[in-house]
Amino acid sequence: MKPIKRIAIDREKCIGCLTCVSACIVAHDGDEPRNRVVISSNYKNSPIFCRNCDLPECVYTCMSGAMHKNLSTGYVDYDKEQCASCYMCIMACPYGVLKEDSRTKLEILKCDMCEHFEEGSQCVKKCPMGAITLEEVR
Repeated sequence: MKPIKRIAIDREKCIGCLTCVSACIVAHDGDEPRNRVVISSNYKNSPIFCRNCDLPECVYTCMSGAMHKNLSTGYVDYDKEQCASCYMCIMACPYGVLKEDSRTKLEILKCDMCEHFEEGSQCVKKCPMGAITLEEVR
């Protein structure tokens, strides 16, 4: 399998400016962000992104096949046309990343790694502190 890239977070560098969240909103034409920044129990800014898990619980619990692991990219992809809106993927994600689209209440919002941009993930590109990077994993 070829190496894939995942978003990596350096919490020591994150200042909680929310530029990553704004970049996500802009990248998705004003839709809700697919990421967020929370404050951890030890008072550190903690950006939350889809981890595109090797063994994704969201995929295993998806009864309709809308969530699936793309073996060529290594990403967890979402097909809204197949989605049954059961929210099992939301409940199964151990990181609390997935959420419903608050406008439609019928779709799931998850990071798509900005595959529609030639330069890739906009949160990575726009982070002024370099706290969000892409790391290659095998």
